[in-house]
Amino acid sequence: MPSEFDLITRFFTRPAPNAVLGVGDDAALLAVSPGMELAVSTDMLVSGQHFFPDVDPYLLGHKTLAVNLSDLAAMGATPRWATLSLALPAAEAGWLEVFSRGLFDMAARFDVSLVGGDTTRGPLNLNVTILGEVPAGQALRRSAARVGDDIWVSGDLGGAALGLRTLLGEVDLADAEEIESCLTRLHAPEPRVALGRALLGVAHAAIDISDGLLADLGHILVCSDVGAEIEYALLPAHPSVARRLPHILMQRCLLAGGDDYELCFTAAPERTHGVLAAAAAAGVHVTRIGHITAEPGLRMLSADGLVMRLEDTGFDHFK
Repeated sequence: MPSEFDLITRFFTRPAPNAVLGVGDDAALLAVSPGMELAVSTDMLVSGQHFFPDVDPYLLGHKTLAVNLSDLAAMGATPRWATLSLALPAAEAGWLEVFSRGLFDMAARFDVSLVGGDTTRGPLNLNVTILGEVPAGQALRRSAARVGDDIWVSGDLGGAALGLRTLLGEVDLADAEEIESCLTRLHAPEPRVALGRALLGVAHAAIDISDGLLADLGHILVCSDVGAEIEYALLPAHPSVARRLPHILMQRCLLAGGDDYELCFTAAPERTHGVLAAAAAAGVHVTRIGHITAEPGLRMLSADGLVMRLEDTGFDHFK
């Protein structure tokens, strides 16, 4: 079994071309590009809370970095550096080999250098701090939505929630391809980094959908002191969600399921062409789902124009 420092050297020390100094000293040294601001975010994944203990360690490595990349995507930032802190029940070389490969494969895709972190013994916990760059004064913020803005989402919603419900035995998906599709959405989310960058100068406000559309859009509304009106029929449902679930369960997956890691953003109606061009450049489908209102709160309209009652508003760690 490797020691703490052997573990770091063997599994998590790689060249860090984006850094002045990477892993191996008391701190990393980073140089931010001229005219850029530093965007910093951190996320913790806890075994039994955010993932099942027996999940494929390669996919866990992927997701550990992906959920942090998604935060930078929501700001329109370009990822540059990351640190990783791990609490491990034991230093199992086989598990660490596969986990680190999943993490570094993801880092290579987005040109991210791992520049530091920490390890300790304890219940399995994974914490990444991600750092990126965004042109000064141009970051997409939750507080920038404007009355009259259209509200958009990328990709489709609910697939990850359906995957989780399948694992929990609450839903029986007999089709192997459907199961694989939903579990991929749950275990290997695709951060919309390219879309976030393409939306700079086009969108006003943005957030990534990690806790569910209602919860995360709600953050934009509170921070921007605005309201929203959403048309339920316009929501882009994952194909299996739309095809397999009864209405009430479909509603919960779409609106409050979480783990989608799509972007929800607002833009002026006259920027529709720019939004669609940004989506095309990023290779991502986007859907307009509603608009920002001056009246506080969120109204969800059914296909016949009636206001829907919303009971489940998204994931909260302390509820």
